[in-house]
Amino acid sequence: MQPDAPYEVTMIEFPSTSMAATSDFLATVCGWTPTLDGQSFAELRGGGVGVGVQGDAHEQSPAPLLVVRVPDLDEARGRVEAAGGVVTFGPFDIPGGRRLHVREPGGNEIAMWVPAGPPAG
Repeated sequence: MQPDAPYEVTMIEFPSTSMAATSDFLATVCGWTPTLDGQSFAELRGGGVGVGVQGDAHEQSPAPLLVVRVPDLDEARGRVEAAGGVVTFGPFDIPGGRRLHVREPGGNEIAMWVPAGPPAG
């Protein structure tokens, strides 16, 4: 069964031993503009899909991480588990939303996130 709303790839996140060096490299080679988010994470835009560079070893995935926006995190979690995947981390708050990490049956980790809703008011 297909999801009611599309799941959209919004970022690919790379682990790095030097967030600054990786960000500078991608900016120089690809012309992408880096935006720092704290001391150990940078987001680069300009290639159609965001590229994240995670410099904090405790926050890194062991391989590049596909980041997918979903309409409902609980519903996505249910789909993951029904399809034989497992939740490996989260859900947890991120700037602008909530996220969880899952591992699909072939061993790849994928992050799924939802944007924060409008403030209650």
